[in-house]
Amino acid sequence: MARTKARSSARGARRQTATKRRAAPKATSTTRRRAKPRQHFVVSPHREEDFEGGLRRYAKYRDLGIAQATNGMVRAHVIRFVPPCRPEEVSKRHYHDVDFQMVYVLKGWIKTELAGQGAIVMRAGSAWIQPPRIEHVVLDYSDDCEVLEVILPADFATVELDEPPVSSARARGASDAAVTSRR
Repeated sequence: MARTKARSSARGARRQTATKRRAAPKATSTTRRRAKPRQHFVVSPHREEDFEGGLRRYAKYRDLGIAQATNGMVRAHVIRFVPPCRPEEVSKRHYHDVDFQMVYVLKGWIKTELAGQGAIVMRAGSAWIQPPRIEHVVLDYSDDCEVLEVILPADFATVELDEPPVSSARARGASDAAVTSRR
């Protein structure tokens, strides 16, 4: 009996070792360096004076230093919306020419409409991903609204649309949009 246990535990050990060998090979440090820009350590302590104007007049932005630390691979900033919300100013249909965009509500709430999704109210603790080039519009926000936004790449175009809301299925021609800013 002891001999049987010894054989089965040896087989189990061989299976585990074989499984480990079959795992995907790790990329070498040289491979990683070629694939992605070098990144640097960065700390961004909270300071009120770091909130400044930016892409939109109704918002103050606090850059977290991620764009410089990632050599332009990623941008992260806190957006503090300036009260009161004025729909005639904020409700401009637009999209961002990005590869990735994630938003997390830190404080308050924001109501936005995304093509194909309708109007949605996001409250503190809510997060969403905006697919590349999805048309959207800010409809309203609370006086204390703050969001964290993470975008790839760090520099991207924002395209404002002069047309009324459209179905996400409708194809747009190049004349429908104009690039209004680059961040």
